[in-house]
Amino acid sequence: MPVYSMTGYASGQNGPVGSPSETDPRPSPAGRLGVEIRSVNSRFLDLTFKLPEELRQHEPALRELLTGRLKRGKVELRASFESNAQGGIPEPSTRLLQRLNGVQDGIRAWLPTARELSVADVIRLASGDSNAKGDWASDLAEVAGKALEALVSARQREGARLAKMLEDHLGQLRTLADQAVPLVPKLVEQQRARFLERWQDAMGLTGGTLPEAAQDRALTEATAFAIRIDVAEELTRLNSHLDEIGRLVKKGGEIGKRLDFLIQELHREANTLGAKSAALELTRIGVDMKVLIEQMREQVQNIE
Repeated sequence: MPVYSMTGYASGQNGPVGSPSETDPRPSPAGRLGVEIRSVNSRFLDLTFKLPEELRQHEPALRELLTGRLKRGKVELRASFESNAQGGIPEPSTRLLQRLNGVQDGIRAWLPTARELSVADVIRLASGDSNAKGDWASDLAEVAGKALEALVSARQREGARLAKMLEDHLGQLRTLADQAVPLVPKLVEQQRARFLERWQDAMGLTGGTLPEAAQDRALTEATAFAIRIDVAEELTRLNSHLDEIGRLVKKGGEIGKRLDFLIQELHREANTLGAKSAALELTRIGVDMKVLIEQMREQVQNIE
């Protein structure tokens, strides 16, 4: 499965009369309908809809459409509607005018003082009737569906770029870990020998000899200190985390949350390696690791 980013943008629209659009080649006699979908990273799926009144009733269907394809991200769907009527004013049909005239006569029979319908009243009622009759459900579903497919494709392309970056950084971290592995036994032995040497120097300042019990104590203390600075275990866990991240990136799908956890574990091991470091070279390796891990963390925040 591919890796998906949570960042993306897509738009689509149907076409006005005589002007088919790329999204929907069939013209719409009622008007032009446009849909924009934007998404950024978020811990969960957070949907926001900005719809005109003519399309407000279709929000549940749009929500179901988005939740069927998207799992995480802060997503905003914005729809716009533009009527094809000349000057934006709908032309009432003869049937509608007859209905309005009949209703008006019936009302004035009971309420003689009621005012007559004005031209503005007729236009407003005609607009409401046109919107009520206009079946926007199929048009909106089709335009929104194509915009959603374009968004998913954009998120997939961005996800592929993020996956490539993660794989490159994994390779660099493995190289640094390989550089640190041979340093560990050498540093442990150096620190152990240095500890014993300082112990013997201290005993020599007293002018006495170093009894066997004191030598055993010095050896025990040196061994304990060597264990404290040994980072072999941290390197083993770090390599294990790198292998798991590589496996998840190749697997794809909904891996963002697991990657985020593993990045935290990588950072913890790199911090411990730096804290226990007893040599400048190992400290440099730890710093370089933390720089790479931080770059990975920033990018993983965008993966679904």
